[in-house]
Amino acid sequence: MSKIKYFFQFIIIIFFFSIFKILGLKISSYISGKFFQFIGPIFRSKKLIQKNITRAFPNIDEVNINKISTSMWDNYGRVFAEYMFIKKFRYQKQNENIIIEGREILEDIKKNNQKVVFISGHFSNFELMAMEIEKVGINLAAIYRPLNNIFLNFIMEKIRKKYICKNQIKKGIGGVKELLKLYKKGYSTALMIDQRVSEGIKTTFFNKEAFTTTIPAQLVKKFNTPVVPIFIERFDNIKFKMIVHKPLIFSDNVSIEKITLKLNQILEKMILDNPKEWIWSHNRWK
Repeated sequence: MSKIKYFFQFIIIIFFFSIFKILGLKISSYISGKFFQFIGPIFRSKKLIQKNITRAFPNIDEVNINKISTSMWDNYGRVFAEYMFIKKFRYQKQNENIIIEGREILEDIKKNNQKVVFISGHFSNFELMAMEIEKVGINLAAIYRPLNNIFLNFIMEKIRKKYICKNQIKKGIGGVKELLKLYKKGYSTALMIDQRVSEGIKTTFFNKEAFTTTIPAQLVKKFNTPVVPIFIERFDNIKFKMIVHKPLIFSDNVSIEKITLKLNQILEKMILDNPKEWIWSHNRWK
């Protein structure tokens, strides 16, 4: 039964993608953002989103909760439409739609053949971050979670491998083994640390414990790997600013738990700086 449901979802999404291709990037991004503002609350719990937002902003009022939620759905919809224009983003001129603050950090990593772990969250059009890192010339492996819809996931994997990052590593034990093989060959790692996981550890995230991945901390402990936080934000609707922070070096005596907590704190600051473009609809504290 689920396969039938997923197939019909796939057909509908392909229909929208075809329309977007005709309309172009700017119009498609706008229309899809407005559409998601309408349908998003139908499919995702409004109470869950409000609960998540108030966890980060205890004193927030309902008006600002609604502003954050509405902006989140707008961004969500824009990202959906922008998948049809990933090729355009990949081959555009430098700084045409994406400005990188801290490009010199990426250039140094490339120049010195340094292996690092890039961490971030689902902000703005998050797919563009791994793309820009790879475009600089850094050998990169990106960890991702496959979509539940097997039909759509096939298309998304092709898009990601062709235009975003050639080395896409599935979450899970098998993926970690593949990741380590690539790491030993000189590849850096990129992953989102804001998703709920089952194989991580519980650590504080906005004043409540949440299961969090330990992959960055394990790479730090095993290989003394620097951690590079990156962040992306949207401006002028279809333009983006990607911020690359200086590498973090942890001392040998810092535990996996303390490293993971520190990275969560960095993620918290990113969210607080731009709450309107983070995905609040996930049950992160389940």
